[in-house]
Formats: sequence, structure tokens, C-alpha cells
Amino acid sequence: MKSLKDITVAGKNVLIRVDFNVPLADEDGEKRITDDTRIRYVVPTLQYLIDQQAKVIVCSHLGRPKGAPDPAFSLKPAAVRLGELLAKPVTITEDCVGGDVRATIEKMQPGDVVVLENLRFHPGEGKNDDDFAASLGALCEVYVNDAFAVSHRSNASVDAITRHVTECAAGFLLEKEIATFQKAMENPERPLAALVGGAKVSSKLGAFYNMIEVVDSLLIGGAMANTFLKAKGMDVGISKTEDDLLEEAAKILEKAAARNVALELPVDVIVAEKIDEQAATSTVPVDRIPAGHMALDIGPETCRQFSDILKNARTVVWNGPMGIFEMPLFAEGTKAMASALAQSSAFTVVGGGDTVSAVHMAEVADKMSYISTGGGAFLELMEGKTLPGVAALG
Repeated sequence: MKSLKDITVAGKNVLIRVDFNVPLADEDGEKRITDDTRIRYVVPTLQYLIDQQAKVIVCSHLGRPKGAPDPAFSLKPAAVRLGELLAKPVTITEDCVGGDVRATIEKMQPGDVVVLENLRFHPGEGKNDDDFAASLGALCEVYVNDAFAVSHRSNASVDAITRHVTECAAGFLLEKEIATFQKAMENPERPLAALVGGAKVSSKLGAFYNMIEVVDSLLIGGAMANTFLKAKGMDVGISKTEDDLLEEAAKILEKAAARNVALELPVDVIVAEKIDEQAATSTVPVDRIPAGHMALDIGPETCRQFSDILKNARTVVWNGPMGIFEMPLFAEGTKAMASALAQSSAFTVVGGGDTVSAVHMAEVADKMSYISTGGGAFLELMEGKTLPGVAALG
């Protein structure tokens, strides 16, 4: 990838793809941003462009509008917050392409910032439509991708647009995301441990096969651990499993053993008869889950064993919670992992929306070496894939 700093941007129209897909809440009839992290993360790139006297044109999606304008998904709240963070006026257009947009951009002066309205108001964005990409490309002389979180998608503003702009580069956030992951997975300080949780083995099957080639330890928790336990012949009660993947789970266990990768599964779990904040719970060994009960979190002995491994690792990559952490009753395992990483001297990389929420919930986000802005993109890197948005910049 060419870096933004390798390009002269002074006086040029620079279209920068960011991820302003921020959470919104209704307050007194207005949309309010409840977490502006994604906006704050791209401020350094935007400030650099402003300081270089570029004409900064910001584009993003927000939510899932159905390919047509919808006020509920307007980027206006993001544009207002961006203006506050940059301490300068920020204009937002009524659309992202068309004559009115071009007219607004023609009036821009060096250092000005304009935010285009939601890209997903046009179906061409999601379809990677070449004509829509050409319309976006016609707005600029330089294209910058600083939206790691959507770089796994072949969207018009991420992929096809690079065929219509002569100079394309990576923004500082995208560069940092890729460099951090490479440091963790391609050139790690060892031992390297991967902590993986969440609900479905199917969502991370490719990641498991790829990680086994790289890591020294693979720790698996969350509901997906149940499928592995069942593949080992254990009765997991009514715990959530993917029975169609039992054979795949067995293959992963065999491959890990063949490569001398320490694949660790829970040894005890918190069980209940139903997912309920008032449910009666008990802690049992994984081979003694009572009939009619389901595993909803890892138990204290598993927390201890996993924590010991993580504290002795030199690099840790974490994706996925250990239980239904949204409910306090089943959050202790996830919180214990967050605490273990906070106390570790390892280089720690956290990715995935739920996992990021978990470290914030545990109030240890500032103790992580790096928190990724990507969910799906982070997971695809774990699978060893090249992201379309990165490949397009090559």
C-alpha cells in the first residue's frame, strides 16, 4: 500500500473513506451519538490533510438503509461531532454524488472539510457498482482508505473507486491496523496465544485452521467451545452446539495436536436451565453438565488455567467473549480474561465488537496494547485473507 504521506495533497480534492458507522440513540427527538470512538480514531488522518491544505471530502456509511435516503441513517450527527473534534466548521451534503455535491466541492478552499451523506443511500455502494464508483471518483484527485472496519467488503467506495482515481493511498488508521496485526500474527514475540470465543464455530472456522499454523496456544471459550467438547464425546446437556460441524471440530483438534499447538478448552462451566438474569446457576466440570442444563460461561478453574497461559504469553490476540457477558450472571469469565490481559506484559491485540465492549465493560481498555476498529475485517485477517480494500490499494 502507498502511504498517505507519499502523496502530495496540498490544494487537491482528497476523498477519504472512513467508518462513521457509530451507535445512535434518540434523545428528545434527535439522534445522539453514544460512542464516538470511530470518529476520534480518524481525526489524526483528517487533521494531517487539513494541515497539508487539502480539500477534505469525507465519505462513510451508517447503518443499513435499504439503498434509498432515510433520515434515520443520516450522517449529520457524525458531521456535527467531527466539527467539534476538529474545532472547525464541517459541511454535510444532502447526497454523496450528483450536481449539488459537485457544486459544494467546487466552492471548497484548502483546509475545508465536507462530509458526504450516507453512501448506502445508493444501492451501487453495496453492489460495488462501477458507475457509482466512477461518480465518487470524479469528486477527487486523491483517494484515501482509512476505513479498516469495512475493508473486508468489496463496496464501491472501498474497491471499485480505486479504478477511477489516479492516486490512492492508505490512511494512518488503516496502516496502523494492518501493521499491528502483522506484528501480532506474522512476526510475533513468542509465545503467541490466541483467545477465541463467541457463539459459532462456523463463523471462525477459517480462522481456526489458519491460527493453528501460527500460534503456540489456542484457547477456546464461549458457546463455540461446546461443539469441541461434544466432538470429544462429552455430554453437554442442552448447551448450544453446531452438530453439523462436529467432524470439523474433531479435525481442528487433531491438527492442533499434530502441530504441537496447545489447544485449551474449558474444564468447568457455569450452567443454568435457561438464559435468564434470574436463573439458578451452578459450576460443574465439563464432563458433568446436568441434563436439561446449558453452559453459559467458563468456570473459575478454566479462568485460572486460561489466565496462567495468557500471563506467560508474549503476544495475545483476543476475539470473542467467553460467555453471555451482557448478563452479569454470565460475565465473570470474560471479565477474568480481560483482567488477565490487563495484568500481562504481553503485546495484546483485541478485535471484534463484542470483545471491545467487554474490555470497556471491565474498565481495562486502556491496558490493552491495541484495540482494533474492525470486526469482520479483523476476523478475515485472522483467517489469513487479504482484504479487498487493502488489495485495491496495491
